[in-house]
Amino acid sequence: MALKGNLRDYTITHLFRLINLAQKTGTLIVDGPNEKVLVSFREGKLAYAQAGQEDNSLVTILYQAKKLTAPQYRALKERAGNMSDKELGLLLVNANYINQQDILASLQNHFVAIVNRLFTWVEGFFRFESDLLPPEDKITVRVNLENIIIEGARQLHELEQLQDEIPNLDIALKFADRPGANIRNFNLSMDEWQVVRYINPKNTIRQIARATKMSDLQIRKIVYALLQAGLVELVRPEGAPRPAPPPQIAGRIPVSQPNPEEQRSLINRLINRIRSL
Repeated sequence: MALKGNLRDYTITHLFRLINLAQKTGTLIVDGPNEKVLVSFREGKLAYAQAGQEDNSLVTILYQAKKLTAPQYRALKERAGNMSDKELGLLLVNANYINQQDILASLQNHFVAIVNRLFTWVEGFFRFESDLLPPEDKITVRVNLENIIIEGARQLHELEQLQDEIPNLDIALKFADRPGANIRNFNLSMDEWQVVRYINPKNTIRQIARATKMSDLQIRKIVYALLQAGLVELVRPEGAPRPAPPPQIAGRIPVSQPNPEEQRSLINRLINRIRSL
């Protein structure tokens, strides 16, 4: 099964369907604009996933899943640093730190979360290598792809809807002079706080996404929520060149350009329209 190409031609959803139907074993390597993700399969089922240089050790995954306390995490990092994940997992089970089901569930959730990030990638290159398997010292899982594919298709549909609402990521944000009434019932999540830190007319939405390591879907969802709450407004990035006026065609009366007040009024109406959706 020779799979190699561009995400502009094949979505991750299409690739997963092919792998699922063909019940393939091997690793899908996806090179995106900001990171590389490896997803391994065994007989068409998800077995393992690794995102870039992120810490994929068992002890870190269990700590992030709140299966280990901070003191336990620090002690294991210090004393079991040279142990493989399989050895550490067996040690933890035998010492009654955790049971096997919790280990497998934590790994499964971690791998699925990595895979879910892939579904909204629209740029990048991929290749499938049937002879590349997960590292021998790693614990693998067996997760059916059907539900993962359904969730991926849902995310892709949501992204398409948000692209209609916020088609341009090269626009900037600024805090609204008069925040809308909706802000009273709006509680910022941790991800939203991350974005709010970078809101400045000098930063485009695309730059904020890169700084916070968010996907197109994530950044659009957060910006749309902030717009709906009336907390921010869309503005032209500071320092960005103004678009050149359209060339005049001989024999036609040139179209008059709106004055700045009219332009501001138009932008405000557009923003109000977005807020009311």
